[in-house]
Amino acid sequence: MDLYEYQARDLFESYGVPVLAGIVADTPSEVRAAAEKLGGTVVVKAQVKTGGRGKAGGVKVAHNPADAEAAAEAIFGLDIKGHIVRRVMVAAGARIAQEFYFSVLLDRANRSYLSLSSVEGGMEIEQLAVEKPEALARIEVDPLVGIDGVKAAEIARAAGFPDELLERIVPVLERLWWVYRDEDATLVEVNPLVLTESGDIIALDGKITLDENAEFRHEGHAALAEAGDIDPLEAKAKESSLNYVKLDGQVGIIGNGAGLVMSTLDVVSYAGEKHGGVKPANFLDIGGGASAEVMAAGLDVILGDPQVKSVFVNVFGGITACDAVANGIVGALDKLGDAATKPLVVRLDGNNVEEGRQILADAAHPLVTVVDTMDDAADKAAELANA
Repeated sequence: MDLYEYQARDLFESYGVPVLAGIVADTPSEVRAAAEKLGGTVVVKAQVKTGGRGKAGGVKVAHNPADAEAAAEAIFGLDIKGHIVRRVMVAAGARIAQEFYFSVLLDRANRSYLSLSSVEGGMEIEQLAVEKPEALARIEVDPLVGIDGVKAAEIARAAGFPDELLERIVPVLERLWWVYRDEDATLVEVNPLVLTESGDIIALDGKITLDENAEFRHEGHAALAEAGDIDPLEAKAKESSLNYVKLDGQVGIIGNGAGLVMSTLDVVSYAGEKHGGVKPANFLDIGGGASAEVMAAGLDVILGDPQVKSVFVNVFGGITACDAVANGIVGALDKLGDAATKPLVVRLDGNNVEEGRQILADAAHPLVTVVDTMDDAADKAAELANA
C-alpha cells in the first residue's frame, strides 16, 4: 500500500524524523487558511500516488495566502498520469542549501534490504541511476541488524556526504530505518532530503510503501487506506477478486499467472520503445480461470482506464485450455457490448491452442487481432496504442 506524501510526512514526524509543518486541504479556501496559519512562503503540493507532480504543474510555490489560493485553484482537478488531484498539502517553505537522496527498500533478488543514497538529490532516482550511476551508493542492509549508527555512517560516506555533516545525517538515517522496520514497509524514500541554509537536515518529500501482508500487526494502517484513497479502478478490480495494479502506460495487460504477466510487462516495455515510448498500463492476473465472467470483469476494469489505448491478452493454456479462454474472450466482448471500444491483441499458446484460435477466427470480432508469438503480439499492441 502506497501512502500519500502527507501520510508519509506524519509517520516521519512520529518517529522523530525532521520535517516541515504541513496542513492538508481539500478546497482553495482551506489552502488560503492553511497558508495564513503557516505564514510566509508556502508550497502547495498535489497529493497523488504517482511521480512527476512538479512537471505536471502539481507543485507551486506561493509567497502569500492569496497566491496560495490561486495556486490551489490551478492544481485541484489536475490529471497527473491518470490520477485526479482532489487533495493538496500546504507545506512551510524552506531555504535549501543542498538536496540529497535516501531510500531503504526490499531487495527481493538478493533476499535482503538495500539502501540507495546520493548527495545529488531532487531528480528522479531512475534518471540519476541511468545518467550518473556512480553518484548512487548501493549498500546492503542486514535485516537482522538494520541501520544503526555505524551502518548509517557507512551509508553516508559511500553516498559522498562530507564528514562535517555526518553527525547531523546519521541520526536521520537511523530514524528513517525505524520507520521502515517498525511499520513493516517495503520502501521508505526521501527525495529530497535537504540541508537548509541554517544547517538543518529536513525530509522535504517522503514516499512510503507498506507491506499489506503485515496489516494484522498494525491496526492504524487501515485508517491510511480509506475508501476515498483507493484508486477507483483498483477498487473495482478488488470487488471482482482480480489481481490488478494500475501503472502509468497505455497498453492494458491481461494474463494468467503472475510470472507470465510480469514477462508481458517487460516485452511490452521493450516493444514500446519502437512505438513512441508507450508502456504497460497495468498488471492484471486473472489466475487459472478465464471464463467469460472473469474476462469481462478484467476487460471492464482495463477499458475503464482513460489512459489505455490498446489491450494485450496474453494467455498460456494449462489448467484452463485455450478454447475455454477464447470462449471467455468472445463472451466478454458480447457482455460488454458498446463498452468495448479499444483494440485487443490476443496471444494464445498451450493446451488446445488451435481450437482457441479457431474460435476467435470464427467470431471475427472487429476489435480482436490474434498474433501467434508473445513478442509479435507485444509489438502489435504497442503499435496500436501509439496509432
